[in-house]
Formats: sequence, C-alpha cells, structure tokens
Amino acid sequence: MALTTAVSLTGEDLTLADVWAVAVKGAQADLADEGRRRLRAARELVERVAAASSGEHTYGINTGFGRFVSKTIPPELARELQLRLLRSHACGVGDPYPAEVVRAAMLLRANALAKGCSGARTETVELLLACLNAGVTPVVPSRGSVGASGDLAPLAHLALPLVGEGLATVDGETLPGVDALARAGLEPVELQAKEGLSLINGTQFMAAVGALALVSAHRVAQTADIACSLSLEALQGSRTSFLPQIHQLRPLPGQQASAANVFRLLEGSAVLEAHRWCDKVQDAYSLRCAPQVHGASRDLLAYAEATVGVELNAATDNPLVLVEQGELVSNGNFHGQPLAFALDATAMALAEFASISERRVERLTNPSLSDGLPAFLTHDGGLNSGFMIPQYVAAALVSENKVLCHPAGVDSIPTSAGQEDHVSMGNASALKCLQVLSNVERTLAIELLAGAQGIEFLAPLEPGVGARAAHDFVRSLSPTVIEDRSLAGDIEAVAEAIRSGELVAAVEREAGALA
Repeated sequence: MALTTAVSLTGEDLTLADVWAVAVKGAQADLADEGRRRLRAARELVERVAAASSGEHTYGINTGFGRFVSKTIPPELARELQLRLLRSHACGVGDPYPAEVVRAAMLLRANALAKGCSGARTETVELLLACLNAGVTPVVPSRGSVGASGDLAPLAHLALPLVGEGLATVDGETLPGVDALARAGLEPVELQAKEGLSLINGTQFMAAVGALALVSAHRVAQTADIACSLSLEALQGSRTSFLPQIHQLRPLPGQQASAANVFRLLEGSAVLEAHRWCDKVQDAYSLRCAPQVHGASRDLLAYAEATVGVELNAATDNPLVLVEQGELVSNGNFHGQPLAFALDATAMALAEFASISERRVERLTNPSLSDGLPAFLTHDGGLNSGFMIPQYVAAALVSENKVLCHPAGVDSIPTSAGQEDHVSMGNASALKCLQVLSNVERTLAIELLAGAQGIEFLAPLEPGVGARAAHDFVRSLSPTVIEDRSLAGDIEAVAEAIRSGELVAAVEREAGALA
C-alpha cells in the first residue's frame, strides 16, 4: 500500500531515504512548485533556441546523435527525431531490472528534469510521475548500458511507455505501453524538441541501484555486528576487544561504530562472564578484529554514499540548459565514472562482511575451533549433518563475491565510432553490486542461524541483551535444528528479514539504537 506522504521534487534535495520510500515502500511523488518553475524556465529557453537554430547546429534539437552530431535535421522532423531516438536506443537485452530499481530510476529521472537543466515540458514530467504513482512500471532489460552518455538503453526503455510504446507492468501484468497507460487512465505524450534526449541522457539507473544498495548496505553493516555478537557468545569469546578505549586509539569512524555496536549487544552476557578467566588468551581474528574489518567496510560505504547522494540531485543531461546564461551547452556530466567507482567500492565493502562472516561460521561448525561445541552444531552427528552444508553454501557465496568484486569501472570500450571513446561500464558495476548484496545477506543469514544454534548448547547460560534478542528473532523464523531438515527456506527467511530491516528493528527494541 502506498504511503500517504508525497516526496516533492525540486531537483535539489532528494535523499536516499526518499528513494527507498518511493521505490520500495510505494510513497507517492510529485513536483514541487519550485520544480515547476524551473521546468518552465528551461523549456522557454529550449523553445527559443529551437525557433532560432535553423541556421546552426544545436545538439539534441536539430542534429543527429553521437557520431551523427554533424547531420542537420530540418525543423519539420524535430518531433520525429525525438521519437526515433527512443526507438533506436531501446535495444537492451537480458533479464529486466527489478521493479524497485526501475521505480527508483523513474523518480531520479523526474527529479533531474525538475532541476530545470534539461528542457523537458512540465506535462512530460507529470506523466512520468503519474506512471510511477499509478504503478505503471516500464519493463527495462538490465544489459546494454556502458554508463557513458548515461544509461542510454535502459532509459530509452523506461521512456517508451510515455509515448505509448514499449512494455510496462501494471498489477503484475505485462502490457504494451499504450495499454498500460490506458489501464491507469493515462494518455501518451507527443515529444517536442529535445525531450527524447532529456529523457535518456543521464545516470539514473546506476544511481538508482546505488541508492537502494546503500540503504540495504547500512542494514547489512548493522546485521554483521549483530551476527558477530551472537557468534562471539556461542564461541565463548571476550568482550574486551570491543572496549571503546581501544578504538579511540585508532579513531576511524566505521571501526568505532562497529565496536560500540558489538560492545552494547554483549551487555549483561552470562556466557562471557562465565568464561572471563578461562585459559584462552586471545580470540581469532574473525572475532577480535571484527570492528576493524566491519569498520573499514563502513568507511568505504560512507564514501559511496557521499558520491551517490550528490548524484541524486545532479544535472547529468547533454546539452545542459543554462537558463541564467541563456545557453544550451554540451558537456560530460552524463559520464558514469564517479558512480562506477562508488558501486565497485560498495560491492567490495559488502563482500568483506560476508568474507569474515563465513570464517565465523567455520569456527562455529569446526569442532577443532569451536571450544567444545559439537561438530557442525548437531545432535547425533553422523546420522545428522547439521550445519555442515550451510558452511559450504556460505563459502560458495563468498567465493562468487571475489569474482564479482573485480572492478568494472576500470574497463572501457569505445562506442559511437570513436566519438564516445571512453566509457565507465558503471552499469556492470551496478549489476555486480546487486548480486554481491544478495550473496552477503544470505551469508549473514547462515551465520545468524549457526550462532542461534550454537548458543543453545551453552544453556542455561544466557547471552547478552542484543545477542539474546537476535537469537529470539531468528527462532521466530527458524526452529532449533534437532534432526536434519532442509534449511534453504530458513536461510531465505532470515535473509529477507535482514533485507526488510525487521531483524535490526527487533534487536534495537531490546538493545537500543545501533550505529
């Protein structure tokens, strides 16, 4: 069900939370008065330039595109030029983007147009928002963007339903664009000068993935600390490595935040207290160094969030409409290199949460490392295999992430007959990032399941308040494993709770807000 509070677009102040609210939670979006004013001003300039540009080339109005920039298009074909632009560029392939990514891209494109630097008409942006609000979601193939002149192919697929072409889903049914509009009581728009170009020149699919992934990444970072606390309890480790005085001596923000989380989650642990004076001198790195590893990922995510936060409100069209100067100016703001690097970094940061998590799962299941826990956390081992294979699954996911973390943003293949001779490949960075995110959520789910199983072998000793809350929440989704059963559904259920934020919320209700 849609949220009642609308996100009003000005082109200046959209946030990650806004993108999540609209794309995932179904909040409505509209144009703010300031956005309408900027749209009108830019459109007036485009129309003046279009009327006066019959004797000179103005890119996007009376020229071809890419290498065809020197080809003159007569005024009577200006509208046809924009329509053919969408048709020719809508040649993406592969599985469609997830619906929430497309919805996020629709919102970001509308916000970019509302900035008043593209020259689209107000009614075109209103139709885009009307589709978003009515649940008319274009079907957009996920492969085909090189992330240089923006996300050309994906944005062309996104724009086609606005002119009654392409495909869109409504209420779970895929329809031709014109029928999808009719289902929502909407009519196609006829594009005017520069509007086709304004709809497809931009970085909105890369930025959409970045925005959604970073919201999820924050939950992953918190979940990694929660999972670590539960594993540390089950392995009868020490809380002292998380003392704030230690991390003040190396005051990296992410490290301090992670250590503070785990320290709080272990508060009141009878398990750790019972083993304070045991003969174990130091915990393994996957426990003792968790704040340093988790924290490094947090700091890298902070860099990515800063970049994507700027991009949400950036003008990435070409040419840009500079109203105050009265000019349309060719430029390179559409180039996706900043986002390609940010998305590659996000994937790497996320992957490390899974890498160290899998090592903790290994310690929980390996009787040579688990300080007295039964092999593979199972009763009647041999007849039962317990958590033997979930550790294999975690290892497989971590190994896959290692391949996916090769940076796409360092590659470039020239396009458009050499006119576009350096590209970002940021869409590949985005797609890899989404897969890494999914793998990490499932790996952490496996650790939470193993940690919940492990702590039960230490009864009647009780874990700390946060670890106990995590255990209880996991048990609400997955009962204790007494005899072997398929855990595939349990892993997916816990992963979904990580994804939705339910796990973190359940722990915070008992332990207080986490960083």
